[in-house]
Amino acid sequence: MADQIPLYPLRSAAAAAAAAANRKRAAYYSAAGPGPGAERPSRYQLEDESAHLDEMPLMMSEEGFENDESDYHTLPRARVTQRKRGLEWFVCGGWKFLCTSCCDWLINICQRKRELKARTVWLGYPEKCEEKHPRNSIKNQKYSVFTFIPGGFVLAVTITREAIDEFRRFQRDKEVNSQLYSKLTIRGSCFIRTDQLDGETDWKLKVAVSCTQRLPALGDLFSINAYVYAQKPQLDIHSFEGTFTREDSDPPIHESLSIENTLWAGTVVASGTVIGVVIYTGKETRSVMNTSNPKSKAGLLDLELNQLTKALFLALVALSVVMVTLQGFVGPWYRNLLRFLLLFSYIIPISLRVNLDMGKAAYGWMIMRDESIPGTVVRTSTIPEELGRLVYLLTDKTGTLTQNEMVFKRLHLGTVSYGPDTMDEIQNHVVDSYSQTHSQAGGNTTSSTPPRKAQSSAPKVRKSVSSRVHEAVKAVALCHNVTPVYESRAGAATDAEFAEVDQDFSDENRTYQASSPDEVALVQWTESVGLTLVNRDLTSMQLRTPSGQVLTYCLLQTFPFTSESKRMGVIVRDESTAEITFYMKGADTAMSTIVQYNDWLEEECGNMAREGLRTLVVAKKALTEEQYQDFESRYNQARLSLHDRALKVAAVVESLEREMELLCLTGVEDQLQAGVRPTLEMLRNAGIKIWMLTGDKLETATCIAKSSHLVSRTQDTHIFRPVTSRGEAHLELNAFRRKHDCALVISGDSLEVCLKYYEHEFMELACQCPAVVCCRCSPTQKARIVSLLRQHTGRRTCAIGDGGNDVSMIQAADCGIGIEGKEGRQASLAADFSITQFRHVGRLLVVHGRSSYKRSAALGQFVMHRGLIISTMQAVFSSVFYFASVPLYQGFLMVGYATVYTMFPVFSLVLDEDVRPDTAMLYPELYKDLTKGRSLSFKTFLVWVLISVYQGGILMYGALVLFESEFVHVVAISFTALILTELLMVALTVRTWHWLMVVAQFLSLGCYVASLAFLNEYFDVAFITTVTFVWKVSAITVVSCLPLYTLKFLRRKLSPPSYSKLTS
Repeated sequence: MADQIPLYPLRSAAAAAAAAANRKRAAYYSAAGPGPGAERPSRYQLEDESAHLDEMPLMMSEEGFENDESDYHTLPRARVTQRKRGLEWFVCGGWKFLCTSCCDWLINICQRKRELKARTVWLGYPEKCEEKHPRNSIKNQKYSVFTFIPGGFVLAVTITREAIDEFRRFQRDKEVNSQLYSKLTIRGSCFIRTDQLDGETDWKLKVAVSCTQRLPALGDLFSINAYVYAQKPQLDIHSFEGTFTREDSDPPIHESLSIENTLWAGTVVASGTVIGVVIYTGKETRSVMNTSNPKSKAGLLDLELNQLTKALFLALVALSVVMVTLQGFVGPWYRNLLRFLLLFSYIIPISLRVNLDMGKAAYGWMIMRDESIPGTVVRTSTIPEELGRLVYLLTDKTGTLTQNEMVFKRLHLGTVSYGPDTMDEIQNHVVDSYSQTHSQAGGNTTSSTPPRKAQSSAPKVRKSVSSRVHEAVKAVALCHNVTPVYESRAGAATDAEFAEVDQDFSDENRTYQASSPDEVALVQWTESVGLTLVNRDLTSMQLRTPSGQVLTYCLLQTFPFTSESKRMGVIVRDESTAEITFYMKGADTAMSTIVQYNDWLEEECGNMAREGLRTLVVAKKALTEEQYQDFESRYNQARLSLHDRALKVAAVVESLEREMELLCLTGVEDQLQAGVRPTLEMLRNAGIKIWMLTGDKLETATCIAKSSHLVSRTQDTHIFRPVTSRGEAHLELNAFRRKHDCALVISGDSLEVCLKYYEHEFMELACQCPAVVCCRCSPTQKARIVSLLRQHTGRRTCAIGDGGNDVSMIQAADCGIGIEGKEGRQASLAADFSITQFRHVGRLLVVHGRSSYKRSAALGQFVMHRGLIISTMQAVFSSVFYFASVPLYQGFLMVGYATVYTMFPVFSLVLDEDVRPDTAMLYPELYKDLTKGRSLSFKTFLVWVLISVYQGGILMYGALVLFESEFVHVVAISFTALILTELLMVALTVRTWHWLMVVAQFLSLGCYVASLAFLNEYFDVAFITTVTFVWKVSAITVVSCLPLYTLKFLRRKLSPPSYSKLTS
């Protein structure tokens, strides 16, 4: 349909300008050369793609064509401007370009990376093993000894906190690096799990080098003379090229190595034992190359406070210059300027960093002590406020949203459907079918095909029900890649060969290995209804019937599942009847054209999909011996082809996939983690947009998105068609633009093409979607999507995952959350926050994120107010005394003001909360206000500046008006009123009182009153004990605070905050 979508032309009013722009773009693309689409004919049949696309605007809005300078109707690659040359270019910015280029060149010289090369690993030649390789360890630490340099006493708290975090990372890295491989294989194959690498929990079969399997003993491996040649390290985790050469044989043996011979670092040997040759280590392993380097993360609140601090610095300089100017630049004015800079230095909140770092440590302690989210660990204590500013949440699927545990839910035969409550009926049909087959086979041993005779003589009703159930169950039990494994008994011999002989095929010792958890669920279901898979190797398969009889089937061919074919099949021969049957199962989209005509498959697939079930269509086709021999010869010939091998093999297999008999439709449920649906609903109500990035298949990702309610049932889902060229991406984006309130599902390959040519347009479209699902994403693609979201939206992002393939995404996000679960601890260890279940994300964000942000915003602004008010008093004092650069308070008064007199009440703001936790969980809509940043902005900052100027002026002028004969009374009155004002302002700021806040208030007041007796050089003890001192201090304090209390009361009455109605 995309090739029929009309692309609206530019309006006639802008025709001339568009023609000129098109000529420029045509010249640009002609110089750039052909794009990727030129390598092969496009399915859209674009003759001259580059020339045509310049005339096909990608419309982002109907009004986008009014303005020729619009960012939407021109292609991003076509925005090329003429560079200015010569002196004009140098003056207009060329000098900056040259300086930047020189700096980049110097940096590259200093930080030049080691060139990656192909390598040869020698066996039996110790004198040749001299090549150095990277240390085989991971490193999540952010600092080195040389970069971690103390910045001074004021930064001691920050440095201590970072050092603690860094030491914990060192300990976690040491724990991971201590895990080594120590396994061995005898049979020449094993299964591995790659969930830490690509997110897939499928068990993948790996094959050993065949020539080493013929050695008499295991120790002979260390006496042969051989070497492995391997390609240079690269990012691709799905390919490998190399050769294994054994030189001590005549002639030398050369064996090619591919991806099926490799075990990447980070994978887990799930079955069997392995011994191998190490090819890549440390930074050259695939897992590390697909992981971004750890970096220090700065919270948005810290950046905002930095901007306000810069404004305060400018105010400090300006105020000092004004004071010197009003002096008339008398005498050494520069010396007076430095004095004023020192006098007003309290404008710069030096203690702000210390207070915030202590507050962050307190927030982390509160999070880890929360009994509602047990097991939560704060690994990066610098960004707890980020949890309250998130707009985008990017989540993995497998192990994060789901438990990755499949459960068989439904079997549909067309006329009858079986669910969890009626599985016993299926079991009865299977038992009856095999009991009749067994009895008739025993009564007629000379017959070569007893099952056919039994079925033909059965009643009509029995044939229409039991036989169909029997055929469906047998097809499901045979068409798969599952291998039963029998665990050796405790205390049994360790030799694998003896253990295999002693196996008794008992149910308690058997586990299943498969390339997909769906496969295991199907085989476990057939076992539950009476047909059990008891053994399988590369050539045969054995099933045990309900009566205990073992049926043997010869595996003639196996066609594995691929993302292109979306189906898998097997050809088996029943050794008891010599019947050859071709079984196939796959997605309904692939199987609907293969099976015979029916009128129920499409409808029932839709019904199961709406229930959140993963569907598979099962079919079969009987083959004669002649048909199979013809197929086998053509198939083997196609596999030996040197050109277009994959296409030829697929064509031969497709020759069998015609008019197959539809047996059944199965439905399997991937169980979600507990609380996933309400948590996603809560986050959506909180205004957080959720993107799912997974390495799994498109069908699986779409199904989970619907079952988890990531995509609501009322929303449409747009599955982005596969695109491989610029033209295809152009038309598909135009088709998607016309859909509204639609969730987007796109594959990693199509995403790569769209980002290559239409990055800006695609991101703008995707950000408008209520939900986005990206499937078949590599680890680097996940990290890139996070980075693009940050770059194009400027909003805060959070990434959550549980596998090693999620580490790059977690580290690229503003806030990374790792789940410690079945897929290991790599994501948890590399994340900023570690949780045990996905449902804990809700409370972590809407409760702790809110509290951390609100508390830090109040704490930061109050610390600034504390410096501004005393600086205002100093400015008033200097102005009254002819702009003299004389300090108002000296010695311990200045030290005590920022420490023992006000520190505890101000820091107690970290215990404040505007909304109770249960209210925040009940009304997640309150979270939306946090993303607007209204708690800390230039507006609130100016309000606090005005408050500081007002209170500082009142305190100083009041003391000057009320002082009597001695200057010491001014200091006593103003400083006492200042301390009381600060305590009252803390009380004015608090929204929910905590008993520690009350203790902090009285403790600070008590410390000040007690210190009056020892500060004789600043206070007249006789004067401060008089009634005059008390009423003057009280009057000044009331005048400075009462108007603010009145304004706060009126504001809450006339314009209450959004949460006040919920808490009243």
